[in-house]
Amino acid sequence: MIRRKGKRNSNEVRVTFALPADDPHAEAVLVGEFNNWDRTAHPLKKRSNRTYSVAVTLEKGRKYAFRYYDPANDVWFNDPEADAYAGDNGIIVV
Repeated sequence: MIRRKGKRNSNEVRVTFALPADDPHAEAVLVGEFNNWDRTAHPLKKRSNRTYSVAVTLEKGRKYAFRYYDPANDVWFNDPEADAYAGDNGIIVV
Protein backbone atom coordinates (compact mmCIF):
# COMPACT_ATOMS: atom_id res chain seq x y z
CA MET A 1 0.00 0.00 0.00
CA ILE A 2 1.25 3.47 -0.84
CA ARG A 3 -0.33 6.56 0.74
CA ARG A 4 0.46 10.18 -0.10
CA LYS A 5 -0.26 13.16 2.12
CA GLY A 6 0.64 16.67 1.02
CA LYS A 7 2.08 19.09 3.52
CA ARG A 8 0.16 22.36 3.73
CA ASN A 9 1.97 25.33 2.14
CA SER A 10 4.85 23.09 1.14
CA ASN A 11 6.38 21.52 -1.93
CA GLU A 12 6.72 18.25 -0.02
CA VAL A 13 4.59 15.14 0.21
CA ARG A 14 4.80 12.53 2.94
CA VAL A 15 4.61 9.11 1.30
CA THR A 16 4.00 5.98 3.38
CA PHE A 17 4.98 2.60 1.98
CA ALA A 18 3.40 -0.39 3.73
CA LEU A 19 3.31 -4.16 3.42
CA PRO A 20 0.92 -6.51 5.23
CA ALA A 21 2.42 -8.21 8.27
CA ASP A 22 1.83 -11.62 6.72
CA ASP A 23 3.89 -10.77 3.60
CA PRO A 24 6.90 -13.12 3.54
CA HIS A 25 9.18 -10.11 2.94
CA ALA A 26 7.45 -7.65 5.31
CA GLU A 27 10.65 -6.89 7.21
CA ALA A 28 12.16 -5.28 4.12
CA VAL A 29 13.94 -2.00 3.50
CA LEU A 30 12.61 0.72 1.19
CA VAL A 31 15.36 1.62 -1.27
CA GLY A 32 15.30 4.21 -4.05
CA GLU A 33 16.56 7.36 -5.68
CA PHE A 34 15.47 9.39 -2.64
CA ASN A 35 18.02 7.62 -0.40
CA ASN A 36 20.75 6.92 -2.97
CA TRP A 37 19.75 3.24 -3.05
CA ASP A 38 20.94 2.78 0.54
CA ARG A 39 19.88 -0.71 1.71
CA THR A 40 19.80 0.39 5.37
CA ALA A 41 18.27 3.89 5.30
CA HIS A 42 14.52 3.13 5.46
CA PRO A 43 13.65 -0.22 7.09
CA LEU A 44 9.97 -1.01 7.37
CA LYS A 45 8.83 -1.20 11.00
CA LYS A 46 6.08 -3.32 12.49
CA ARG A 47 2.93 -1.31 13.29
CA SER A 48 -0.09 -2.04 15.46
CA ASN A 49 -2.36 -2.08 12.38
CA ARG A 50 -0.82 -5.38 11.19
CA THR A 51 1.49 -3.81 8.63
CA TYR A 52 5.15 -3.00 8.27
CA SER A 53 5.68 0.54 7.01
CA VAL A 54 7.99 3.49 6.57
CA ALA A 55 7.30 7.09 5.53
CA VAL A 56 9.54 9.37 3.50
CA THR A 57 9.15 13.02 2.56
CA LEU A 58 9.51 13.62 -1.17
CA GLU A 59 9.42 16.65 -3.43
CA LYS A 60 6.08 17.27 -5.14
CA GLY A 61 5.99 17.04 -8.93
CA ARG A 62 8.75 14.45 -9.28
CA LYS A 63 9.04 10.77 -10.16
CA TYR A 64 11.19 8.44 -8.09
CA ALA A 65 12.42 4.92 -8.83
CA PHE A 66 12.22 2.55 -5.85
CA ARG A 67 12.18 -1.09 -4.78
CA TYR A 68 12.10 -3.10 -1.58
CA TYR A 69 15.05 -5.15 -0.40
CA ASP A 70 14.70 -8.12 1.98
CA PRO A 71 18.15 -8.45 3.58
CA ALA A 72 17.29 -11.69 5.39
CA ASN A 73 16.71 -13.46 2.08
CA ASP A 74 18.80 -11.21 -0.24
CA VAL A 75 15.71 -10.56 -2.38
CA TRP A 76 14.69 -7.42 -4.29
CA PHE A 77 10.99 -6.89 -5.13
CA ASN A 78 8.53 -4.27 -6.32
CA ASP A 79 5.35 -2.85 -4.87
CA PRO A 80 2.28 -3.87 -6.92
CA GLU A 81 0.85 -0.38 -6.25
CA ALA A 82 3.71 1.45 -7.99
CA ASP A 83 2.48 4.06 -10.46
CA ALA A 84 4.64 2.59 -13.23
CA TYR A 85 7.71 0.45 -13.79
CA ALA A 86 11.02 1.22 -15.48
CA GLY A 87 13.23 -1.80 -15.96
CA ASP A 88 13.43 -3.59 -12.61
CA ASN A 89 12.23 -0.60 -10.59
CA GLY A 90 8.86 0.65 -9.49
CA ILE A 91 8.10 4.33 -10.07
CA ILE A 92 6.17 6.61 -7.75
CA VAL A 93 4.83 9.93 -8.98
CA VAL A 94 4.51 12.52 -6.23
